[in-house]
Amino acid sequence: MIMTPKSGLFLAGCCITAIAGVGSVFELSSGQPDLGMQTTAIILALSIPLTGLFFFAAVRDTKANIK
Repeated sequence: MIMTPKSGLFLAGCCITAIAGVGSVFELSSGQPDLGMQTTAIILALSIPLTGLFFFAAVRDTKANIK
């Protein structure tokens, strides 16, 4: 498989949002998130679908560039 720079950016976005999601879970489970409950919950709620979308976009772009 050939990864293009565009696919790499999508994978980087996937990694960043996945890390944000995991961090948000740990922050919320601690009971006292640094950014507050609402902000941390919003980050978690956004990071879950964004992780999937970025991963799907990276795979789709890579498959489109297979020759």
